[in-house]
Amino acid sequence: MVDHPVLLLILDGWGKGAPGPGNAISLAKTPHLDALLATCPNTELQCMGESVGLPPGQMGNSEVGHLNLGAGRVVYQDIMRINLAVRDGSLRSNSVLEDLIESARARGGRIHFMGLVSDGGVHSDQAHLAALLALCKEKHFKDVLIHVFLDGRDTPPKGGLAYVRKLMADMDALGVGRIATVSGRFYAMDRDKRWDRIKLAYDAMTQGEGVAADDPLAAIQAAYDQGDNDEFVKPQVIRTPGGPVGTIQDGDAVFFFNFRADRARQLTQALFDPHFKEFTRTKIPRLCAMATMTQYDHHFGLPAAFPPVSMTNILGEVVASNGASQFRVAETEKYAHVTYFFNGGREEPFEGEERLLVPSPREVATYDQKPEMSVNAVTDVLCEAIHRRKYRLIVCNFANLDMVGHTGVIPAAVAACEAVDQCVGRVLKALDKTGGTGLITADHGNAEDMLDAGGGTKTSHSLNPVPCVLVGSEATEYSLRSGGALCDVAPTLLGLLGIKQPAEMTGRSLLHKTTG
Repeated sequence: MVDHPVLLLILDGWGKGAPGPGNAISLAKTPHLDALLATCPNTELQCMGESVGLPPGQMGNSEVGHLNLGAGRVVYQDIMRINLAVRDGSLRSNSVLEDLIESARARGGRIHFMGLVSDGGVHSDQAHLAALLALCKEKHFKDVLIHVFLDGRDTPPKGGLAYVRKLMADMDALGVGRIATVSGRFYAMDRDKRWDRIKLAYDAMTQGEGVAADDPLAAIQAAYDQGDNDEFVKPQVIRTPGGPVGTIQDGDAVFFFNFRADRARQLTQALFDPHFKEFTRTKIPRLCAMATMTQYDHHFGLPAAFPPVSMTNILGEVVASNGASQFRVAETEKYAHVTYFFNGGREEPFEGEERLLVPSPREVATYDQKPEMSVNAVTDVLCEAIHRRKYRLIVCNFANLDMVGHTGVIPAAVAACEAVDQCVGRVLKALDKTGGTGLITADHGNAEDMLDAGGGTKTSHSLNPVPCVLVGSEATEYSLRSGGALCDVAPTLLGLLGIKQPAEMTGRSLLHKTTG
C-alpha cells in the first residue's frame, strides 16, 4: 500500500480561451473545475509550436501532447524531422524510398501513395506528398497513383477542395501522379476497430468498388451537396471510360505518407498482413513493397522512411526504475495516448505498469450523439484505482472535450464539459479520502474554440494554452510557476513523487514551495 497516490488527469481538449459563443467550456456549468481554478494553485502551459517540438505556430495534438507530457523534455516531432529532410535534400537519398521505387521499377509495378491530403500537420503534411512526387520525377518514375484521404477535422470541414486543387496543380507541374480514389478520414483512418469503415476504403483502393466519379473535384463537391463534409466523404473511385484510374495490383508498391501512427495502423494492416481476419478481403494484392513514413507498429515489420528516435529516462521508465507501481486508464479513443505515446512510442508496459482500456461507445457514429462517451466508466475505474492505494502514479485521460469538440456541435460539447466536470468532482473526493495529490491539465485545447473568426464551425484543435492545476494534499504547500510547457509536467510529477529528476529530462518542475 502506497502512502498516497499521485495522479495525472488529462482533460483532452481543455484549453483556456476567452468566453464567448464558441467556447463550450465557458458556456457549460462546471462548478468543480471553476472551484479548482479559483482556489487551487494553477498556471497555464504552452502546448503548440516550438514548445512541443512542432513548427512555429502549429497547433498541438494528442499524440504530440502525450509525448511531451511523458518525456519531460521537448520532443521534436516527426513532422520537423521530415521537413528538415525535404529542406536539406536528404529525403532524395532516403534508402527506404529508394528501395520502394526500385522494387516497383524491377517488377513493372506502380507506386501508390496514400494518406491525408491537407496542411493540418497533425497526421500528415501535404508538402511531404509534393516532395515524394518530386522524388519520383527525379528518379524517372512516373506511374504513380494517389489515394487521397480528406481531413475536415484538423482543417476546415470543407477545405478538401482547395487541398486537392493544390495537389492537382503539383501533379500537373511535375508531370507525375494521378488521383485514383478519394475517401474521408472517417473511413480510411478509423482507429476504433470499426473495420466496416476500413473495408469500404480498402475495397475502393484494391477493387475499384465505391461511389464512381469522373473527376476528384466533382466527387468532393457532390459529397458536399449531399451534406457530407470532408471527414465523411464516402470512398470515391475515380474512373475513366476504360474503368478505374488505378487499383492496387499484384507487383505494385504502396507508401503510406501519414507520419502519425494511430490512425494509419488499421488500413496498413489490411493491406500487408497475410493473416488479417477482421473482414473478408475479396482481393489481396501481392505487393512488391510496402513502406510507411514512420513506424506505425514495430510488430508490422514494415520499413519506415523515418524510424523512431529512442528516448531514455522518460517518466514511466523513471517511476519503474525506482520500484514504484503505476496505472494507466482511458477509453479506446485515447488509450494509445496514455500508453504508447505517453511512453515515448513504446508498446510494452514498464515493470510495475498496469493498464486498463474502457471501450468507447460503438453504438453512435459521432460523439455529439453521446457526449458523455465512456467518461463515467473511466471514472469508476480511476476512483477504484485511487482507493486501492496500490499505485504510486496514476495517469488517466478524459476524452470528451476533444472528441466531442471535433464534431463542431457546440451544445454537445457543452454537455461533454458538464459530464467531465461531474467526474472531476468524483475524482477529487477520491483523492481527498486517500490523501492523494496530482495535476489536472490537458494536452491541447479544442472545446473552448469551436467557431472561426467568421462565426463558422471550427472542428480543429486550438492554439490556446491549457490550464494546469495542482490538486489534493500538496495543494497548500506549493504554487505553480508561470512560463511552463507540457514538457514540465513530468518533472513536476517526479517532485510530487519524491523521485530525483534525471538529466535527460530537460523540462523544469512547476512546483514552488510556499510553506516550511
